[in-house]
Amino acid sequence: MPTDTPDDDFEKPEIARESLLTFPTVFPMKIMGRREDGFAQVVSEVVQKHAPDFHPSTIEMRTSKNGRYISITVEINARSREQLDALYSELSKHPMVMMVL
Repeated sequence: MPTDTPDDDFEKPEIARESLLTFPTVFPMKIMGRREDGFAQVVSEVVQKHAPDFHPSTIEMRTSKNGRYISITVEINARSREQLDALYSELSKHPMVMMVL
């Protein structure tokens, strides 16, 4: 049965990815991989590509108990969810990186 109100008079729900973060914000990321030469350098270069104001001197590194793995913690000044998504994606795809949190 037809209605008296045209379709465009109805409010359409907006589908958006909501973020619990308010930007800009300081955002920590933990990157884990096997302990191998160049890992910290690779992580630093990828992070600087997405967050040019990142300072590699602020990197925190921890080696696993058995010494085979390393975790690197970085803090960036995140400007947007898109920036974080792009950084997470590039780090996750790198062959030296096992996990990004």
